[in-house]
Amino acid sequence: MRHFIRHETVYRYTAPLNYTIQQLRLSPRSEPHQRTVSWNISSSGRQHAFVDAFGNLCHMLTICGQHDEVRIVASGVVEITALDRGRLTTPNEFSPLVFTMPTRLTESDESIAEFAHAHLSAGADSSRLLGLAEAIQGTVAYQTGATVVTSTAAEALRLARGVCQDHAHLFLACCHVLGIPARYVSGYIDPGDTAHAESHAWVDIWVEESGFSGWVSVDVTHARFTDASHCRLAIGRDYDSAAPIRGVRRGGGNETLSVRVDVSPTTPASL
Repeated sequence: MRHFIRHETVYRYTAPLNYTIQQLRLSPRSEPHQRTVSWNISSSGRQHAFVDAFGNLCHMLTICGQHDEVRIVASGVVEITALDRGRLTTPNEFSPLVFTMPTRLTESDESIAEFAHAHLSAGADSSRLLGLAEAIQGTVAYQTGATVVTSTAAEALRLARGVCQDHAHLFLACCHVLGIPARYVSGYIDPGDTAHAESHAWVDIWVEESGFSGWVSVDVTHARFTDASHCRLAIGRDYDSAAPIRGVRRGGGNETLSVRVDVSPTTPASL
């Protein structure tokens, strides 16, 4: 399946800025089941491409001189093949044990440890992983605005509300309690008839089961394996290390942010 994706981010300020620097993780990953047909990131300023520690294609955006708006538009076409039960065949460049260490956003507490032991076990297979996703889905209701990007897994569990990012962080925290390697994924989803936004987050979990040893990708918010509707942008330990856009500025006064993401299926004939 081919998807046309357009992601526009606009920052507006009440006073001029003198300097902006943003780290962009807005380019789809190159993986066996995912191929970028065309892709472009447009913005003012200068972009410098690099690959980060997790193999994500990134750009460092710098804008010098006075400006009161930053507009970033990433768009293109990505071809995605459905995965077999979420199984990834991407070669591993480093040990999965890298993804067993908790972060500030995925650190567990007593409540998370209790939740993890109730819904997961060490060496869990794919079916048990889906069971954990279903438990999170049933416990942490999807509610936009209930949390912010700095909210932790423990806070989301305590609130019993959150978004895909919180679902992913709670899943990672549970896996870490039991020593299971698990990592955060940022990307896009063709929403179809669901109510959730096209900008999305989910998880990869390392499994050792009959006939397969490797990463399995699970959409926690929808409690299912990822498929051809999911476009992968970046992997990391949590949101902080895989966020599509992160940066700092000098000046600017108050900031307002506007984001629009459009994902739609397309065919070669329509390109």
